[in-house]
Amino acid sequence: MTPMPGKSQPYSDAVLNVLRGTGITGVSPYLGLFSVAPADDNSAGTELAGAGYARQPVTFGAPVSDTGNVRKISNAANLQFGPASSDWLPAVAFGIFDAQTNGNLLYWNTLPTPKTIQMGDFGQFAPGSLVVEED
Repeated sequence: MTPMPGKSQPYSDAVLNVLRGTGITGVSPYLGLFSVAPADDNSAGTELAGAGYARQPVTFGAPVSDTGNVRKISNAANLQFGPASSDWLPAVAFGIFDAQTNGNLLYWNTLPTPKTIQMGDFGQFAPGSLVVEED
């Protein structure tokens, strides 16, 4: 299980703006992979590109309780990238975006172990392994 502690600065602002009467609009989330990790300060990082790579749509289950005051959701189905048409750069991080291309990064985290997807191979996240937490 990989919780996502990183929240982009624009998304943090959107959450805080709820207290100012500005609502957050629901999104259709997509998962992306990074060869250089983004940062909470709005540093974009470097998303993988080309060679069969594309962001993948994510379906999350309903929020549930975790330790303390934490609420969380996780992916309901297997997420699969590829197949790679040539070796990809090592993926060191992943993020949730609000669009399949371009769009805004919402959450991100580093991978426990960098992963190189080689030609003909796939990158995968098993059901329940992608966790987003809020407290």
